[in-house]
Amino acid sequence: MNRADRQPNKEPATATPSRRKLLRAGGAAVTAGLAGCTLPLGGNKGAGELQSCPIDVEETNAEYRSHPNGDVRMWRGGLRRLGYYPEETVPDSVSVNWTFPINYVGHTAAKSSPVPTPDGEQILFAGDTGRVESYAPSGKMDWSTQTNATEKGFHGSAAIVDGTAYIGGYNGDLYALDVESGEPEWHTTSEDLAGALAIGSSPAYYEGILYVVAEYWDPSSGALWAIDAETGEPIHVDDRMWGQPHPSATIDLQEERLISGSNDGVVYCWKFPCLEFEWKFQTGPEGGPDGKTKADGEFNHGAQVKGTAPTFDGRVFVGSWDDHVYCLDVTDGEELWSFETGDIVMSNPGADPNAGVVYVGSSDHNVYALDAESGEKLWSTNVGGRVIGSLTVTDETVLVGSSGSYVYALEKETGKRRWRIENRGDVTSAPVPLDGRIYYAERAVIDGYYDDDEEFELVEPGHAYCLVED
Repeated sequence: MNRADRQPNKEPATATPSRRKLLRAGGAAVTAGLAGCTLPLGGNKGAGELQSCPIDVEETNAEYRSHPNGDVRMWRGGLRRLGYYPEETVPDSVSVNWTFPINYVGHTAAKSSPVPTPDGEQILFAGDTGRVESYAPSGKMDWSTQTNATEKGFHGSAAIVDGTAYIGGYNGDLYALDVESGEPEWHTTSEDLAGALAIGSSPAYYEGILYVVAEYWDPSSGALWAIDAETGEPIHVDDRMWGQPHPSATIDLQEERLISGSNDGVVYCWKFPCLEFEWKFQTGPEGGPDGKTKADGEFNHGAQVKGTAPTFDGRVFVGSWDDHVYCLDVTDGEELWSFETGDIVMSNPGADPNAGVVYVGSSDHNVYALDAESGEKLWSTNVGGRVIGSLTVTDETVLVGSSGSYVYALEKETGKRRWRIENRGDVTSAPVPLDGRIYYAERAVIDGYYDDDEEFELVEPGHAYCLVED
């Protein structure tokens, strides 16, 4: 399905008035924290043209999954956020090898996904009570660290670089932990980030810099931050996003673009690495599907972009709460095609760039395989519940969790079910395959969470799992 009448909104890189109260209100403190940095607070939005780039990209890297640095591991497998693991094999049948409780909070966001260390000897899990834990593949716990992100904990996942794990909390803080011991290396607070409400995104790392998307409450908005990975000091911010953004930054080194969506239904794109703003694309019909105005009329609710967008071959793939999946040109934001599902699209798509196929889940209970070039549906499979987490793609299999409390393994070519395994709660993290094992986490089982007239009650904590060949 094409919608040629919807065009990207190009914006110049010159200065325009800053519109977010939080940066102005905390300006003195934040500016002091940025003293000596090469980029001004507010970037090209409120402080004139950019003065310099945070880094230089000497060589672009077109590898689809891996990071240019072999000692880096990130959520969704790399900077392109493809969720693609072609070297991993999914067993023909599986059983639970070990499990432990990790999630206790009644919050509707997808849960944090496990991230293995580069050597595969540790798997890092983060829970919604603020605890980060490291487990060996055998199920033996290496360490457990309790942070002060105790209210809603972690929903983003860690980036692991040279022995340090970086992760953002739903309290607006950013943490660096030693991977071997779990001890904190540094801790950047919400106040350091102009009073951030939450960091639901997973950090992207490149050449010594972390790229993090933060949420703000009043007004409902967001910002892209560049953070020095060694010290935790903020070195650049662009505050143009509206809505409280959950997606993580996707970086396409080949096309020199950084992309993230937000709850205003907009996909934002910056040039990389200089972070000059390049284009934005509005999903949903004009006025938004439900027409509810937010942030004093700055945007309308109902076309939220919740999922992180994978990119390859000059295209970026985006799901929206307007029930559609979009394919956009990475360089200019032009819509190339869109595909309509039967309900909102909240999941993080997975992709096989070698086959040219994108896999996405919808709240209509289906997983879809779409031709990346044309948007044609190749197959769809009902997985018995809403899909709001991440899809994972291997050489032969698509792994996906659903609100039906199952994890499914689907044949990549046909969508036929290879197996499914039952869990306790809704499975909303990404299933992560490694050396014949599959790691993931689920939500807690809570009664009465959606009933305003009833107090909700924790029935059973959500667990982390390790599956092995049966």
